[in-house]
Amino acid sequence: MELSTIPAALARAAAEYGDAPALAEPGGPRLSWRELHEQATGVSRALIAAGIGPGDRVAVWSPNTHHWVLAALGALGAGGTLVPVSTRFTGHEALDVVSRSGARVLFVAGRFLGTDRLADLRAAARETPSPLNASTAPSLAQLQLTVRVPVEPAPPADDALEWAEFLTGAARTPAAEAAARAAAVRPDQISDILFTSGTTGQSKGAMSSHRQALGVAAAWADCGGLSRADRYLVINPFFHSFGYKAGILVCLLTGAVIVPQPVFDAGEAMRLIEAERITVLPGAPTLYQTILDHPDRDSRDLSSLRLAVTGAAIVPVALVERMRRELSFGTVLTAYGLTEAVVATMCRPGDDPETVARTSGRAAAGFEVRVAGPDGQPAGPGEPGEILLRGPNLMAGYLDDPAATKEAIDSAGWLHTGDIGHLDEAGYLTITDRLKDMYVCGGFNVYPAEVEQALARLDGVAESAVIGVPDDRLGEVGKAFVVTRPGYTLGTLQVLVYCRQRLANYKVPRYVEFCSALPRNAAGKTLKRLLRREAG
Repeated sequence: MELSTIPAALARAAAEYGDAPALAEPGGPRLSWRELHEQATGVSRALIAAGIGPGDRVAVWSPNTHHWVLAALGALGAGGTLVPVSTRFTGHEALDVVSRSGARVLFVAGRFLGTDRLADLRAAARETPSPLNASTAPSLAQLQLTVRVPVEPAPPADDALEWAEFLTGAARTPAAEAAARAAAVRPDQISDILFTSGTTGQSKGAMSSHRQALGVAAAWADCGGLSRADRYLVINPFFHSFGYKAGILVCLLTGAVIVPQPVFDAGEAMRLIEAERITVLPGAPTLYQTILDHPDRDSRDLSSLRLAVTGAAIVPVALVERMRRELSFGTVLTAYGLTEAVVATMCRPGDDPETVARTSGRAAAGFEVRVAGPDGQPAGPGEPGEILLRGPNLMAGYLDDPAATKEAIDSAGWLHTGDIGHLDEAGYLTITDRLKDMYVCGGFNVYPAEVEQALARLDGVAESAVIGVPDDRLGEVGKAFVVTRPGYTLGTLQVLVYCRQRLANYKVPRYVEFCSALPRNAAGKTLKRLLRREAG
């Protein structure tokens, strides 16, 4: 059986794992692998009955529930291309993605977190475009079918099918026709279009094939040693590559149980870890920080946890040390990836604690990793430069944007990530910062991540973000935004004195601002552009 397509992988999981648990939704259904396959095939049959053909784009704008898993796997089984949409998007942002992707189907949460997503989307589409851009204005005109996902109670919507009503359409498509459609999917067919966060401009749609999506999922699963004995709490949003490819697809390949959590809440996460005997808990650094500092942590049994995989931001060494010391994880791994590559490097379970704490591991999923110096030539061990990636699981390109694709991927096939780091002699990668986050103070380059690593060791600091702000004398100086841990009080002088004892003078922030939380995108990355805007 060809396992280079997602429909084939789902069929294999149903055959191999059968009645073993596949998905356990808190407060929702519990599905075996056989039932997951049957219900996803039901979605495929309903889509085929609605006229959806191979290559048609199917957008999903909904939170982490079984509906998302079924809609995604059903769309792929029908030969479609999946377009995940961030649940953090406003109606205008979602309209842009749905329109530019050319989606013919939209699965959308009727209401989620008190907001009617479909109403917001249609309101954005009704706004009258300027005569100057009427021909290029985003539109829902290409949508053939809209299906409302019952996440929260909501009144019926005109011209939209409710989830249960949509599924009745499956009866119009013979099971054999759906099976043939799934079998016709080819490994190099585009499986998904994941839009970047758009933190530096309009988001871009990174296209990946079935073979590539499964390739990175298999590599992630192998590094983490996942098996059917694992129970995986998927807090990372399904619309993000971490939640989808390192979450759903990893479980599909290994038989691990998917336990989705729609919205992260540390208290609820700890309850689920205890109740569901969760073994695998990946996430951004802030997830672990929040659990570590939760007042109810000691009252919960978290002993089932065995594997943590973190990344998506600079990972403070001090945080990794606390995760090992204060939580029950037997293995803590760090990894590095991005939408265009998903997982490029990853630590291995046999790596020593110092390697795990200070690097993002070595090349994975068939990737080559290179660090380019200022002249574009490969940098030597320990020398910083821009991180370049090349390999069979690199995205196929950006949707309808050959210029952006050419700018990102050079003629030799190297993706220019915009991240700064260095390799050691064994090929382990250390991320030092984003190229765009570096600032120059008095003629010296300052990498904010180095300052943030130092601040992470100051007792009472939960997390921090450092940016460069204009200065008449030095060009730019540092400003630190600091979030304190519960029960701690810190002052500006205390922070500055601590930094002066550990950092060169030009690296020491000149300003400190205390805040309750840092702005983040769905992947957990700090939105420094918002901090720069706030700083003026």
